[in-house]
Amino acid sequence: MIRRIMKTHRRRFLKASIMAGITGMTAIATPVVFAADRPRRSSRSRNPRYGKLDEILRQPVLKREFFSEPVIIESVELLRFGDNFLCRVRSRDGAEGMSVGHSGLKVLHPLFVHHLQPFFIGKDARDLDLLLEKVFIYNFNFRYNGISIGTPLATIEFAILDMLGRIANKPVGQLIGRILHPEVAVYQATEYREKSVEESLELIKRDVAEYNAHAVKIKIGGLMFMTKDMHAKGPPGRTEKMIPLIRKTFGDDMTLYADANGFYEVEEAIRIGELLEEYRYGFFEEPVMFDWYEETRQVADGLTMPVAGGEQEYSLHGFRWLIANNGLEIVQPDTYYFGGMIRCMQVARMAEAFGKTCTPHMSGGGLGFLYMMHFVSALPNAMPYHEFKGLHTSVQFECKTSPLKVVNGKLKVPTGPGMGVDIDPDYVSKHEKLKA
Repeated sequence: MIRRIMKTHRRRFLKASIMAGITGMTAIATPVVFAADRPRRSSRSRNPRYGKLDEILRQPVLKREFFSEPVIIESVELLRFGDNFLCRVRSRDGAEGMSVGHSGLKVLHPLFVHHLQPFFIGKDARDLDLLLEKVFIYNFNFRYNGISIGTPLATIEFAILDMLGRIANKPVGQLIGRILHPEVAVYQATEYREKSVEESLELIKRDVAEYNAHAVKIKIGGLMFMTKDMHAKGPPGRTEKMIPLIRKTFGDDMTLYADANGFYEVEEAIRIGELLEEYRYGFFEEPVMFDWYEETRQVADGLTMPVAGGEQEYSLHGFRWLIANNGLEIVQPDTYYFGGMIRCMQVARMAEAFGKTCTPHMSGGGLGFLYMMHFVSALPNAMPYHEFKGLHTSVQFECKTSPLKVVNGKLKVPTGPGMGVDIDPDYVSKHEKLKA
């Protein structure tokens, strides 16, 4: 107990030291006030940090100054070829943008065509910040939330950003910030939790070697939604064996992370976290269920290592609580699940204000790695490494400004307009338009 109290005090001391050096954020543009984000006095009285976070949420992300005239959205289309999806957006002036949809659209596409598609038609794309806010707060939050609305919404946002980037002749990173990271160093995200320690190790070594990764994240704990056994808790002792073995295998120069996907309860999470600390892992991701906010903070207070999370979080208000109350040191919004880059940048800005870092979670196949790269390119408080699950995709495209290959553990961010890639017209023609 004394050790845990000392850890908590040390953690708070480190936070206080970080806070002393923070001078605050400078607004990028004239604030746009959204009614749903107005701070409430009761929130401020409970925790003075909320006032600063609410001020950050008022700042727009999209750089409207690149567009002197309205960009009215004429059409929003969802195209399907098997389980592959494309979103195509066109303006009244003939500009076009395209994105690759998340694999989850095979079950979520009705929300796209019945609700989101008609909402965006006729709107000014320059108002993208406000449109996203309106979707989440006023239009659908009472009936749909989380991944179900975030995933199709992000698909539309990516296409709109691609279109706007082509109009302004700017890469997406310049539309939502300034280019700070022309290259993105990646950590190899691994799975294999259901396999034996020995088999897992060989597969992890294979993945790391394929991309010459300088950082790797392993899965710990038992199986979650993937398991068919309702009572499975994972092979006994597997985690305790994996943690030191991975460090021994890759040596002291390899950066290591661990992800429990919410498997543990507080006391067990702290026990496992102390083992991770012993073997110098860089962060502990989702030690308890993502929406156990108070329990997440308890784990964080019981450890000196950073606790990371947010891949399943769908609420700006939820991130606001976790940041204000030191539940997380590293925020990990998913660019698809959370509804796109603009909302993810709002989370990153809140985290930056209190000396916390951000590394986005990367889900889905397709061009998920591309959207991660563009977001990270403009991320002011980026972690040294970012999630990567390989370049394997069935999407046929051309990129003229980047080989889109991992070289010495890094990816070069495309510098062309929009997303910087052109999807093969013949590949697009295989897709059929989905109708409401």
